[in-house]
Amino acid sequence: MMKKIEHIGIAVRNLNETAVVYEKLFGKAAYKTEVVESEGVSTMFFQIGESKIELLEATNADSPIAKFIEKKGEGIHHIAYDVEDIEKEIERLKLEGFQLIHEQAKFGADNKKIAFLHPKSTAGVLVELCQERS
Repeated sequence: MMKKIEHIGIAVRNLNETAVVYEKLFGKAAYKTEVVESEGVSTMFFQIGESKIELLEATNADSPIAKFIEKKGEGIHHIAYDVEDIEKEIERLKLEGFQLIHEQAKFGADNKKIAFLHPKSTAGVLVELCQERS
């Protein structure tokens, strides 16, 4: 079951330059930066109320973020939803006919287990499922 929007991911060319913009916008600094080697990305998180904004910068040219920016430019990359049990949610969504990018959860940024749904099955929006790692 999906509980809430966990974060919105925004693809950026330069994490540090964009951070200055968001620090001014939100009136506060990011609470965390992290590199996720498996995804070829550096991330930066801002807490806004119950939700978060995640800035994503590619660390290599083959990264999904590098490909996204090359094709579409900077901007909203995905919407992440907090789920109670990611494995059960993956199975439920598979049975509902959604196309999964990850059929098994894997480790992502911000101490989360994650899995993505393909935008072809979600009206053009890349959807991320997130569950806090225990």
